[in-house]
Amino acid sequence: MEGGNGWKMKRYPAEYKEWVVEQMMPPLNRSVVELAKETGVTTVSLRTWRNEAREQGQVVPGNGKQSDKWSSADKFRVVLEAAPLTEAELSEYCRRKGIQPEQIRQWRAACEQANAKAPAKAGLAQRREEETAQKRIRDLERELKRKNAALAETAALLVLRKKAEAIWGRDEED
Repeated sequence: MEGGNGWKMKRYPAEYKEWVVEQMMPPLNRSVVELAKETGVTTVSLRTWRNEAREQGQVVPGNGKQSDKWSSADKFRVVLEAAPLTEAELSEYCRRKGIQPEQIRQWRAACEQANAKAPAKAGLAQRREEETAQKRIRDLERELKRKNAALAETAALLVLRKKAEAIWGRDEED
């Protein structure tokens, strides 16, 4: 198939398009640029496919965004999708999307409060408070990663010690 300027348009099977769009959906959240490099599909086509999926009501945040950086519209879609689910279904849904049930509860509360009167806090003060909270979260996550690495290293050393004892026996100094 040829476009108006003499360039060739590729046809992709529907299953392939679906697979690519799934790569942009939670929990993978792969970016358009990353997928373009991997698949050879143009970024324009990928964005078009993503927009078509959104129009069909799918949650496709795109550009590698984690759930806390999703748009209000994407969060709202998740709240709507999750509303009729039982606890077990909600847990499965969250595992598939790479999000936590608590996030959905928070987003639902935000949706319910969206039309309430404006909060008493000034916008700037609230933004600063949110930024402080986000910084604290990043710091805690960094510390958790460091501690997990230290724990893994300690576990590896214990395994090595047991293997050494099994091979050479216990040291008399112990």
